[in-house]
Amino acid sequence: MPSTAVIRTFIREITTRERSPRCTEPDLVMDDPEKVAAYIKAGLEDGVMAPVYLYHCAQICEVIRAGDHVIDLGCGPATQLAMVARLNPDTRFTGVDLSDDMLNQARQHCADMGLENVDFVQQDVSDLAHFAPDSVDAVMSTVALHHLPDLSTLNATFSEVARVLKPGGGLYLLDFGHLKSEKSIETFAYQYADRQSELFTLDYLYSLRAAFSRNEFEQLTQRHLQGRAQVYSTFGMPFMMAVKSPARGGEPDARVLHELQRIKEALPAHHQTDLADLTTFFRLGGLRATLLQ
Repeated sequence: MPSTAVIRTFIREITTRERSPRCTEPDLVMDDPEKVAAYIKAGLEDGVMAPVYLYHCAQICEVIRAGDHVIDLGCGPATQLAMVARLNPDTRFTGVDLSDDMLNQARQHCADMGLENVDFVQQDVSDLAHFAPDSVDAVMSTVALHHLPDLSTLNATFSEVARVLKPGGGLYLLDFGHLKSEKSIETFAYQYADRQSELFTLDYLYSLRAAFSRNEFEQLTQRHLQGRAQVYSTFGMPFMMAVKSPARGGEPDARVLHELQRIKEALPAHHQTDLADLTTFFRLGGLRATLLQ
């Protein structure tokens, strides 16, 4: 059951006439060591973002297959990427990021986990010159696109995704959605302030303010990825949005299902509640999590 604060925010977003402006993040490339550390901590399996990462890991596993080459745009410290890569050892992954510090952290994190199916490239996600046309089997990205400075750069990123992705390839681009009310943005940012560092809370606030709208995602998906993917968002208030291709492959891997279930059952009660809420809001928005039963 969603919290009272979330229910109030839901009602506010449906009824308000406010239109909060998009505010570009203060730091477009995260290089500050303290911010990087806070971000890494939040993304670990016992971190504040654990239920979010688990949900999107399950979604990503639907659109990739053994033998694929998958690129992760804006991979950051690779907490999400490493989680997916560990569950899919026969898939090759390349993390793409502009930040030297993030990539160093990502390499160390993957080395600590003993992963041998991940490499990294320092590159702007809006100019994927390292990758040839139709050269990758799947593209993933989780909560990274709001870091882009403007709609023009987001447009270039969607164009590059369409260029490098093979026909019939897998796609899962996940990001925050821009909420109508500044009070709604603040409610989400400070919802778990007691569980996370002040630095992470502020970074979350800036990220929500910098998020693009669902309408912008839909326009760019139609322009560059029509027929290849669909835009989904959480029901009623698009605090999260996903551009997802149809699922690829046959029956789900039993080992992947078992591991997803193990991670889910290991979550503390409050994280299981958060996961259930996220699953419900996305399901009502048309996106089912078929690997999380």
